[in-house]
Formats: sequence, C-alpha cells, structure tokens
Amino acid sequence: MNRIELLKKNFQRLCEHSWDRNMAGAQRVWLAVYDKEDERKLRLRLGLFEEATHQTGHKWTAIDLTEAFPNWICGPDNADFAESYFESPDSLDNAALADLMQSVVARVRSALTALADPENTVLALYGVASLFGFLKISELLPMVEGDVKGRLLVFFPGVYEQNNYRLLDARDGWNYLAFPITASDVEAHSS
Repeated sequence: MNRIELLKKNFQRLCEHSWDRNMAGAQRVWLAVYDKEDERKLRLRLGLFEEATHQTGHKWTAIDLTEAFPNWICGPDNADFAESYFESPDSLDNAALADLMQSVVARVRSALTALADPENTVLALYGVASLFGFLKISELLPMVEGDVKGRLLVFFPGVYEQNNYRLLDARDGWNYLAFPITASDVEAHSS
C-alpha cells in the first residue's frame, strides 16, 4: 500500500468514529499531512478520500485553493496590487496580504455556510501549498474554525512532528489543536 492509500485508510478510520457535536471548532479540523513530493499523487487520488467519506455515511465537498492568489490579484478590485506586484513582487505589503486573507476566509466560510448538511459533511481544502509565502495556514484556520459544523479536512503537504505542523517543511511551524492524520499512524496501528 502506498503512502496516499495509507493516508486514506487512516482518514477513513477517523471518519468512521461518531462525530462529537460538542467539540470546539479547532477540534473539528483535521490535517491530512503528507510528503510534499506526493502532491500530484494526492490530487490524482483525491477521489479515494471522497469515496471513503461516503462509505462512512458522511458527505463530501472540496475546495481547490491552488488559484486563490492569482484569482485574487487579477480580480477587478486589485488592479493596483497586480500592477505593483508584477513590477516588483517584494512590493506586496501587509494590507494587500490581509485583503488576500480575507478573500480566502470568505471563500471557505461561504462554502461552509452553503453546505446542505453541515453537521454531517467533510469540507476538504487542497492546494494550500500555493498560498505559501502569501498567507499562513496557521492564521487562516482560526478565522474559519468557528464556522465548522462537521469536519474541515485540510490536505497539508509538509510534516507533523512533536505537535508542530510545518507546511512544505518550512522552518517555522505551529502548534494547533487540529487532529493530525498521517500515513505512518496507519502503519503503527496495523498489525
């Protein structure tokens, strides 16, 4: 079994457990941590996670954040940001990045509030690596966790070590209450 299949197996195990409706928002967030080298493999096998969700009696919705930055910068309200960014990428200031954050938060919140059965649905976010250098997942998740009624599954290319998450193996990591899902957990529990 390859790493993506092991990750899916561990996800399905977690999804099979009854979902406590009284958990705090941060505890309703699951981070599926996988090697950054497996990004394309994961995208090709994303359907496995949807199928696993349905097999456990839950619903699935997914959002691809890959084009969040280009869609934002090329949006009609950001002509000034775009022009200065393309001339000098260092010129993207904190105000512009805060606007990008609000755009991504609004997209995730909109998806969460549009769910037909929010308490029984996994909303999956993938493509978060494309936000690296523009915004931090550690800042995004607390802004949306209060809106999560079911589960928010974040496909996270990076590492989880000693209760710290590091996107794309970057130096700075953060500690978060989300439940980590890794392929190695399955290997450790299967005997």
